[in-house]
Amino acid sequence: MNRDAVVDMRSDTVTRPTPEMRRAIAEAEVGDDVFGDDPTVMRLERRVAELAGKEAALYVPSGTMGNQLAVHSLTSPGDEVLLESESHIFLYEQGGMAANSGCLAHVVRGERGVMPVEALAATLRNADADDHVARLALVCAENTHNRAGGTVVPLDALRALAASARHLGVRVHLDGARLWNASVATGVPIAEWAACADTVMMCFSKGLGAPVGSILVGDGPAIRRARRTRKRWGGGMRQVGLLAAACLHALDHHVARLADDHRRAKVLAAGLRGAAVRVDEPDTNIVIATLAAPLEVPAVLSALERRGVRMVGFGTGRIRAICHLDVDDAGIARAIAAWREVVGA
Repeated sequence: MNRDAVVDMRSDTVTRPTPEMRRAIAEAEVGDDVFGDDPTVMRLERRVAELAGKEAALYVPSGTMGNQLAVHSLTSPGDEVLLESESHIFLYEQGGMAANSGCLAHVVRGERGVMPVEALAATLRNADADDHVARLALVCAENTHNRAGGTVVPLDALRALAASARHLGVRVHLDGARLWNASVATGVPIAEWAACADTVMMCFSKGLGAPVGSILVGDGPAIRRARRTRKRWGGGMRQVGLLAAACLHALDHHVARLADDHRRAKVLAAGLRGAAVRVDEPDTNIVIATLAAPLEVPAVLSALERRGVRMVGFGTGRIRAICHLDVDDAGIARAIAAWREVVGA
């Protein structure tokens, strides 16, 4: 099937560069980023560091690398890291904390992506007095929260978690792959979210529609350590200003329009709901439909695919659809019509 004839809602990572973004890529001024002299990369890093209110930034190939570099930069081997049980870092990064940094994951169950602040103190053990236990060094939060359906973790909740962590001497990393969505949905600037964490990772290749890349921001020493580790992990890139130009274009032209994705997600959610389908009201651009028996996820996905609509299974009885730059109002209408043919009203 011609890709242009498909409404692809599997992820907001499936977007293709717009003609204007392709032009920005073609006209990018480049250098060698490993030598530190690619002017477009340097401009991107300075801009996002300033936007986040942080001292420094590092452009990386992926959000996973950004998260893993943050963990590596803020911990030592054998340290314990506190995570929400449905977090991306815990579920979808191949145990990278253990493999890359020698860290122990300690997971706690949250509510709609919000980690209970009391879990931090409850997890803390006195490693100075007890040689048997790991040292809790880092807590990681996620905003928006993918598994919770793109929910926005409230700023007050993140501030409370950060205050508790700092009181206990624990560092904080924020997986902000879709923090742009949280900012647009709430009107809270990126810097206010970023103030809750020592390091923050943000993606350009999701809702912002760039083909490649994420960025890690933090203080100078953390980012310097991350830069060295990026090289060791094979993430050093040369004339990568070509890709950084796409990210700068996205910052200029694709942030405010995220509100369109959020609006369309609400329309989609209303269209998917039915007697055998539960859909929570989306905060941002992610819609999760929970199917009741006898509906089965593989059968529904296959039937949608035949009708030119792509979604993805998201656990037992759950289907995820994400609104993004390449899905307009007509695409939402097509997705709803196909869904009703397959599932019923």
